Amino acid sequence: MASNASDAPVIGISCYRESAAWGVWERPAALLPAGYLDAVTAAGGIPVLLPPGATAARVLPRLDGLILAGGADIDPQRYQAPPHEHTTGIRPDRDSSELALLYHALDRRTPLLAICRGAQLLNVGLGGTLHQHLPEVLGHRDHQPAPGRFGRTTVRLEPGCPPATLLGEKIEVSCYHHQAIDRLAPGLEAVGHAADGTIEAVRQPSHPFALGVQWHPEEDTADPAHPSAPLFAALVTAARGATA
Repeated sequence: MASNASDAPVIGISCYRESAAWGVWERPAALLPAGYLDAVTAAGGIPVLLPPGATAARVLPRLDGLILAGGADIDPQRYQAPPHEHTTGIRPDRDSSELALLYHALDRRTPLLAICRGAQLLNVGLGGTLHQHLPEVLGHRDHQPAPGRFGRTTVRLEPGCPPATLLGEKIEVSCYHHQAIDRLAPGLEAVGHAADGTIEAVRQPSHPFALGVQWHPEEDTADPAHPSAPLFAALVTAARGATA
């Protein structure tokens, strides 16, 4: 149930800076799929977009929680790897901004939900690496079946810890990624896997609420009964507690 506006926590969500078209206009824009906003609002939070260039040291103290959203591939230089031919759309400004947000959120123990690219950034930011093109690793394209089309993946979650305590030990989810976590960063724990072994969920056990999911829960929570919806509710609850 949504809270009253007076006590609703403010949830910052990182977003894209891309060329976009609307009405008669085609301009550079700060944008984000509305599913993120709807999911936070439905959970009782106030969503605020954080475009690339947001200064973490000034922004984070004004936020009660943080979502690192999906998007383009992370620059492989961030994990000391040469770029793969299929690593595309790199946005160095977004990498820099979101890493600054990530580090401040971890240092301040701000509740954090990292989604798709966000989960990868959480891993890279703490010293892990990525598979740059999963079809070469797995031999299939199930995680990103076609441009602009989400795949469906069944994820098994480790019992007894988040996110299994929120979602159950098995969940079918929407996914759209051709990269994923390879070497897990120190301090992170893998708590969810697809049947093909892909890491689908991570957490930082030393943090009050720091979860990363490789899938796109915002695509599923248009249905409030979908099993992914409790992720956003838990983030908002943790954010509300952080302000108490």
